[in-house]
Amino acid sequence: MTAVLEGRAITARLGHAEVLHAINVSFFEGRWTSIVGPNGAGKSTLLKVLAGLLPHGGEVRLLGEPLAAMPGRARARRLSWLGQGGAGEGSADDLMVYDVAMLGRLPHQRWLAAPNDADRAAVERALRSTQAWEWRDRPLGQLSGGERQRVLLARALAVEADVLLMDEPLANLDPPHQADWMQTVRELIAQGRTVVSVLHELNAALVADDMVVMAQGRVLHHGACNDGATHRALEDVFDRRVVVHQIEGHWLAVPR
Repeated sequence: MTAVLEGRAITARLGHAEVLHAINVSFFEGRWTSIVGPNGAGKSTLLKVLAGLLPHGGEVRLLGEPLAAMPGRARARRLSWLGQGGAGEGSADDLMVYDVAMLGRLPHQRWLAAPNDADRAAVERALRSTQAWEWRDRPLGQLSGGERQRVLLARALAVEADVLLMDEPLANLDPPHQADWMQTVRELIAQGRTVVSVLHELNAALVADDMVVMAQGRVLHHGACNDGATHRALEDVFDRRVVVHQIEGHWLAVPR
Protein backbone atom coordinates (compact mmCIF):
# COMPACT_ATOMS: atom_id res chain seq x y z
CA MET A 1 0.00 0.00 0.00
CA THR A 2 1.08 3.57 -0.69
CA ALA A 3 1.22 6.05 2.21
CA VAL A 4 -0.31 9.27 0.87
CA LEU A 5 -0.26 11.18 4.18
CA GLU A 6 2.33 10.74 6.92
CA GLY A 7 3.14 12.35 10.22
CA ARG A 8 6.68 11.85 11.47
CA ALA A 9 7.60 12.59 15.09
CA ILE A 10 4.73 15.10 15.33
CA THR A 11 4.61 17.34 18.39
CA ALA A 12 2.31 20.27 19.06
CA ARG A 13 1.64 22.76 21.82
CA LEU A 14 -1.49 24.69 22.75
CA GLY A 15 -0.40 27.59 24.90
CA HIS A 16 2.24 26.27 27.27
CA ALA A 17 0.99 22.70 27.21
CA GLU A 18 2.40 20.04 24.92
CA VAL A 19 -0.61 18.15 23.54
CA LEU A 20 0.98 15.83 20.95
CA HIS A 21 4.01 13.74 21.81
CA ALA A 22 6.24 12.43 18.98
CA ILE A 23 3.40 10.88 16.97
CA ASN A 24 4.10 8.72 13.91
CA VAL A 25 1.14 7.88 11.67
CA SER A 26 0.65 6.82 8.05
CA PHE A 27 -2.54 6.85 6.00
CA PHE A 28 -2.86 4.83 2.82
CA GLU A 29 -4.37 5.23 -0.61
CA GLY A 30 -7.91 3.91 -0.90
CA ARG A 31 -8.36 3.53 2.89
CA TRP A 32 -10.66 5.18 5.42
CA THR A 33 -9.13 5.69 8.87
CA SER A 34 -11.11 6.77 11.92
CA ILE A 35 -9.39 8.49 14.86
CA VAL A 36 -10.97 7.82 18.25
CA GLY A 37 -10.21 8.38 21.90
CA PRO A 38 -11.54 10.13 25.00
CA ASN A 39 -11.98 13.89 25.26
CA GLY A 40 -8.62 15.65 25.40
CA ALA A 41 -6.78 12.84 23.62
CA GLY A 42 -5.45 15.21 20.94
CA LYS A 43 -7.52 13.87 18.05
CA SER A 44 -8.59 17.20 16.56
CA THR A 45 -5.17 18.72 17.17
CA LEU A 46 -3.52 15.89 15.24
CA LEU A 47 -5.97 16.31 12.36
CA LYS A 48 -5.29 20.07 12.21
CA VAL A 49 -1.54 19.43 12.15
CA LEU A 50 -1.99 16.95 9.29
CA ALA A 51 -4.01 19.62 7.44
CA GLY A 52 -1.26 22.19 7.92
CA LEU A 53 -3.44 24.38 10.14
CA LEU A 54 -1.34 24.36 13.33
CA PRO A 55 2.34 24.99 14.08
CA HIS A 56 4.08 21.76 15.03
CA GLY A 57 7.33 19.91 15.39
CA GLY A 58 8.23 16.96 13.20
CA GLU A 59 7.16 16.63 9.60
CA VAL A 60 3.95 16.04 7.65
CA ARG A 61 4.32 14.55 4.16
CA LEU A 62 1.56 14.59 1.54
CA LEU A 63 1.94 12.34 -1.50
CA GLY A 64 5.61 11.95 -0.67
CA GLU A 65 6.36 15.69 -0.39
CA PRO A 66 6.85 17.79 2.76
CA LEU A 67 3.53 19.55 3.31
CA ALA A 68 5.21 22.73 4.51
CA ALA A 69 7.13 23.04 1.23
CA MET A 70 4.10 22.64 -1.05
CA PRO A 71 2.61 25.78 -2.67
CA GLY A 72 -0.73 26.64 -1.09
CA ARG A 73 -2.84 26.04 -4.19
CA ALA A 74 -1.22 22.69 -4.91
CA ARG A 75 -1.82 21.62 -1.32
CA ALA A 76 -5.45 22.79 -1.45
CA ARG A 77 -6.10 20.74 -4.60
CA ARG A 78 -4.73 17.57 -3.04
CA LEU A 79 -5.99 17.86 0.54
CA SER A 80 -9.51 18.87 1.57
CA TRP A 81 -10.55 19.90 5.10
CA LEU A 82 -13.89 19.82 6.92
CA GLY A 83 -13.64 21.43 10.35
CA GLN A 84 -15.55 20.61 13.48
CA GLY A 85 -19.15 21.78 13.47
CA GLY A 86 -18.55 24.46 10.83
CA ALA A 87 -16.41 26.47 13.26
CA GLY A 88 -15.45 29.84 11.82
CA GLU A 89 -18.15 29.70 9.13
CA GLY A 90 -20.33 32.50 10.51
CA SER A 91 -19.00 34.96 7.94
CA ALA A 92 -20.47 32.75 5.18
CA ASP A 93 -24.07 33.01 6.44
CA ASP A 94 -25.09 35.43 3.69
CA LEU A 95 -23.69 33.27 0.89
CA MET A 96 -25.98 31.06 -1.15
CA VAL A 97 -25.50 27.32 -0.63
CA TYR A 98 -24.32 26.93 -4.24
CA ASP A 99 -21.67 29.61 -3.74
CA VAL A 100 -20.46 28.00 -0.51
CA ALA A 101 -19.96 24.71 -2.30
CA MET A 102 -18.24 26.51 -5.19
CA LEU A 103 -15.60 27.74 -2.72
CA GLY A 104 -14.27 24.20 -2.84
CA ARG A 105 -13.29 24.79 -6.46
CA LEU A 106 -11.10 27.86 -5.80
CA PRO A 107 -7.84 25.87 -5.81
CA HIS A 108 -8.65 24.77 -9.38
CA GLN A 109 -9.45 28.24 -10.72
CA ARG A 110 -7.21 31.04 -11.97
CA TRP A 111 -7.32 34.27 -9.98
CA LEU A 112 -10.72 35.98 -10.46
CA ALA A 113 -11.68 33.49 -13.20
CA ALA A 114 -15.33 32.52 -13.51
CA PRO A 115 -16.29 28.88 -12.77
CA ASN A 116 -16.07 26.64 -15.81
CA ASP A 117 -18.13 23.59 -16.77
CA ALA A 118 -15.90 21.26 -14.74
CA ASP A 119 -16.36 23.44 -11.63
CA ARG A 120 -20.12 23.55 -12.04
CA ALA A 121 -20.32 19.79 -12.58
CA ALA A 122 -18.19 19.08 -9.48
CA VAL A 123 -20.37 21.34 -7.32
CA GLU A 124 -23.58 19.77 -8.55
CA ARG A 125 -22.21 16.27 -7.88
CA ALA A 126 -21.15 17.30 -4.39
CA LEU A 127 -24.47 18.96 -3.49
CA ARG A 128 -26.47 16.04 -4.84
CA SER A 129 -24.33 13.52 -2.96
CA THR A 130 -25.13 15.31 0.33
CA GLN A 131 -28.82 15.83 -0.58
CA ALA A 132 -28.32 19.61 -0.53
CA TRP A 133 -28.95 20.42 -4.19
CA GLU A 134 -32.53 21.57 -3.57
CA TRP A 135 -31.27 24.33 -1.23
CA ARG A 136 -28.69 25.68 -3.67
CA ASP A 137 -30.39 29.10 -3.82
CA ARG A 138 -30.86 29.49 -0.05
CA PRO A 139 -28.50 31.46 2.23
CA LEU A 140 -26.35 29.27 4.45
CA GLY A 141 -27.56 31.20 7.50
CA GLN A 142 -31.15 30.00 6.98
CA LEU A 143 -30.24 26.32 7.32
CA SER A 144 -30.45 24.10 10.38
CA GLY A 145 -27.27 22.74 11.93
CA GLY A 146 -27.61 19.41 10.12
CA GLU A 147 -28.40 21.05 6.77
CA ARG A 148 -25.46 23.39 7.18
CA GLN A 149 -23.14 20.47 7.91
CA ARG A 150 -24.22 18.78 4.69
CA VAL A 151 -23.43 21.92 2.69
CA LEU A 152 -19.98 22.23 4.25
CA LEU A 153 -19.38 18.56 3.46
CA ALA A 154 -20.37 19.28 -0.14
CA ARG A 155 -17.80 22.09 -0.25
CA ALA A 156 -15.11 19.65 0.92
CA LEU A 157 -16.20 17.06 -1.64
CA ALA A 158 -16.23 19.62 -4.46
CA VAL A 159 -12.45 19.98 -4.14
CA GLU A 160 -12.13 16.40 -5.44
CA ALA A 161 -8.90 16.07 -3.47
CA ASP A 162 -6.80 12.95 -3.06
CA VAL A 163 -7.06 13.18 0.74
CA LEU A 164 -10.04 14.34 2.84
CA LEU A 165 -9.62 15.21 6.52
CA MET A 166 -12.87 15.57 8.48
CA ASP A 167 -13.22 16.52 12.13
CA GLU A 168 -16.47 15.17 13.63
CA PRO A 169 -18.30 15.17 10.28
CA LEU A 170 -21.36 13.45 11.78
CA ALA A 171 -22.08 16.32 14.20
CA ASN A 172 -25.69 17.52 13.84
CA LEU A 173 -26.55 14.81 11.28
CA ASP A 174 -29.56 12.58 11.96
CA PRO A 175 -29.09 8.78 11.60
CA PRO A 176 -30.23 8.54 7.95
CA HIS A 177 -27.79 11.26 6.91
CA GLN A 178 -25.04 9.68 8.99
CA ALA A 179 -25.63 6.52 6.94
CA ASP A 180 -25.52 8.62 3.76
CA TRP A 181 -22.20 10.11 4.86
CA MET A 182 -20.71 6.66 5.38
CA GLN A 183 -21.93 5.59 1.94
CA THR A 184 -20.33 8.72 0.44
CA VAL A 185 -17.03 7.86 2.13
CA ARG A 186 -17.19 4.32 0.76
CA GLU A 187 -17.69 5.73 -2.73
CA LEU A 188 -14.64 7.96 -2.28
CA ILE A 189 -12.57 5.01 -1.12
CA ALA A 190 -13.69 3.00 -4.16
CA GLN A 191 -12.30 5.85 -6.29
CA GLY A 192 -8.89 5.50 -4.60
CA ARG A 193 -9.23 8.51 -2.30
CA THR A 194 -7.98 8.56 1.28
CA VAL A 195 -10.27 9.66 4.13
CA VAL A 196 -9.26 10.40 7.73
CA SER A 197 -12.05 11.30 10.16
CA VAL A 198 -12.18 12.09 13.87
CA LEU A 199 -15.31 10.42 15.21
CA HIS A 200 -17.01 10.24 18.60
CA GLU A 201 -19.56 7.75 17.23
CA LEU A 202 -17.70 4.51 17.92
CA ASN A 203 -19.98 2.32 15.84
CA ALA A 204 -19.48 4.57 12.82
CA ALA A 205 -15.73 4.54 13.51
CA LEU A 206 -15.72 0.72 13.45
CA VAL A 207 -17.11 0.78 9.90
CA ALA A 208 -13.85 2.33 8.67
CA ASP A 209 -10.97 0.28 7.28
CA ASP A 210 -8.46 1.32 9.95
CA MET A 211 -8.56 2.93 13.37
CA VAL A 212 -6.14 5.14 15.28
CA VAL A 213 -6.73 4.98 19.04
CA MET A 214 -5.38 7.98 20.97
CA ALA A 215 -5.04 9.06 24.59
CA GLN A 216 -3.14 11.92 26.24
CA GLY A 217 -1.58 13.11 23.01
CA ARG A 218 -0.20 9.74 21.96
CA VAL A 219 -1.19 7.02 19.51
CA LEU A 220 -1.82 3.86 21.50
CA HIS A 221 -2.80 1.68 18.55
CA HIS A 222 -3.18 1.86 14.77
CA GLY A 223 -4.70 -1.15 13.08
CA ALA A 224 -7.52 -2.61 11.03
CA CYS A 225 -11.04 -2.13 12.36
CA ASN A 226 -11.75 -5.87 12.10
CA ASP A 227 -8.66 -6.82 14.14
CA GLY A 228 -9.08 -8.12 17.68
CA ALA A 229 -6.09 -6.05 18.84
CA THR A 230 -7.88 -2.89 17.67
CA HIS A 231 -11.01 -3.91 19.57
CA ARG A 232 -9.01 -4.47 22.75
CA ALA A 233 -7.28 -1.10 22.37
CA LEU A 234 -10.65 0.60 21.90
CA GLU A 235 -12.07 -1.09 24.98
CA ASP A 236 -9.00 -0.24 27.06
CA VAL A 237 -8.86 3.45 26.13
CA PHE A 238 -12.43 3.84 27.39
CA ASP A 239 -11.58 2.03 30.65
CA ARG A 240 -13.42 -1.07 29.44
CA ARG A 241 -16.77 0.71 29.79
CA VAL A 242 -17.55 -0.50 26.26
CA VAL A 243 -17.06 -3.90 24.68
CA VAL A 244 -16.81 -4.69 20.97
CA HIS A 245 -19.07 -7.46 19.64
CA GLN A 246 -19.87 -8.68 16.16
CA ILE A 247 -23.62 -8.54 15.61
CA GLU A 248 -25.11 -9.66 12.29
CA GLY A 249 -21.77 -9.20 10.58
CA HIS A 250 -21.07 -5.71 11.98
CA TRP A 251 -18.63 -4.73 14.73
CA LEU A 252 -20.41 -2.69 17.40
CA ALA A 253 -19.17 -1.03 20.59
CA VAL A 254 -21.83 -1.47 23.28
CA PRO A 255 -21.89 -0.58 26.99
CA ARG A 256 -20.39 -3.28 29.16
